[in-house]
Amino acid sequence: MAVEFHFAIRSDVGLIRKNNQDSGYAGSRLLAVADGMGGAAGGDVASSVVVAHLAPLDDAPGPSDQLLTNLSDALQDAHDELIERTEENERLRGLGTTCTAILRSENKLAMVHIGDSRAYLLREENLVQVTSDQSLVQYLIDTGQITPKQAETHPKRNVVMNVLGDTPGPVVSDATVREAVVGDRWLLCSDGLSGVVSDETIANTLTAIDDLDECADELVTYALRAGGPDNITVVLADVVEVGSKASQVPEIVGAAAVTRDAPTKGTDGAAGRAAALVNSSVQDGEDEPEERPRGRRRFAWVLVLLVVLAALAGGTYEVNRWVNGQYYVQATDQQIVIYQGIPQTLGPLEISRPIEVSPIRLDSLPAIDQKRLQDPVVRSSREEIDDYLLELSGRAVQNATSESARSTMLSDPSQSGIDSGAD
Repeated sequence: MAVEFHFAIRSDVGLIRKNNQDSGYAGSRLLAVADGMGGAAGGDVASSVVVAHLAPLDDAPGPSDQLLTNLSDALQDAHDELIERTEENERLRGLGTTCTAILRSENKLAMVHIGDSRAYLLREENLVQVTSDQSLVQYLIDTGQITPKQAETHPKRNVVMNVLGDTPGPVVSDATVREAVVGDRWLLCSDGLSGVVSDETIANTLTAIDDLDECADELVTYALRAGGPDNITVVLADVVEVGSKASQVPEIVGAAAVTRDAPTKGTDGAAGRAAALVNSSVQDGEDEPEERPRGRRRFAWVLVLLVVLAALAGGTYEVNRWVNGQYYVQATDQQIVIYQGIPQTLGPLEISRPIEVSPIRLDSLPAIDQKRLQDPVVRSSREEIDDYLLELSGRAVQNATSESARSTMLSDPSQSGIDSGAD
């Protein structure tokens, strides 16, 4: 039996944010949600770039045995473009985005997942969270350090451990292949929904409301009633027999839409729209005020000016107190050294000192983290440095697990981890 997606999609800026950094796409073959981050001039661009690279796959997904390859290639191309954009525009540095996408060819579905946006599957009134959050709190849950209940109010619950962004290196995503089963209902969403609305409420809503448009509206309403602290993007799709539902035009929402904060926008064709998506969002994004810290070069000159002015005004004590409240980490050989102060000099004066060596070895980390630590990673308190090191520890564990899995796959190809059957 030939199948297709029958879909509905919504995106709302929420009640707190000033602009929408989420992007979403829904078509008969492709579903995608991307939650951008990095300030007003970064997150919207990142999520739009990802959707722009994924959108052409809706017109030409390729054969079923190439679905994962095509999805992965699109993500890598998006990642490479983000790096190029940040090299050309300093204001975009630090941008990033999650991505969860499903691509269909015939009766096969391929999924890629990066970050903490989610995919849920409702089958015969049973809801399953298909993706696992690549976040700090999920790592703490997996290692038994906190409970799922504690994670709901954890102060670092928004820390994501893997994103598409401006850090060089290959894209690493969770990837699966499964069957498209008629009657299944899929939900892809940003954490603007899943972070404030319980799985029980989501399950009840998906089960009780048959009409997809009404169901999507209701889910957004629940998120707004919960305070709407973040952008909310909902992509809903039923797996139906081809021709059993009226044909639909693919839709793009959020930052990637022509009107960035509009709830929905249609499109006349995926491939035809792809190029226009990014240009529109980048122009809008560059008009936004900067909301994130500046680069180290500007930071250094500001600091030098502060030190000189403070010394002239007799305020050196206050400056020293501020400097001693700053911390950074940097790799030396295979060690990760913690410094107090800032990574700058003023003439012969060093404005930092090493205070501790982390037990995390540099070579235990993914290549992208190893490269990042060749330069100082600056934070404004020891607590923030400790949080960063905790993230690195989690990525070291993930990296070791991935390397072990790769070794297993090389020695026994049958243990590839790809699920080709229904859940």
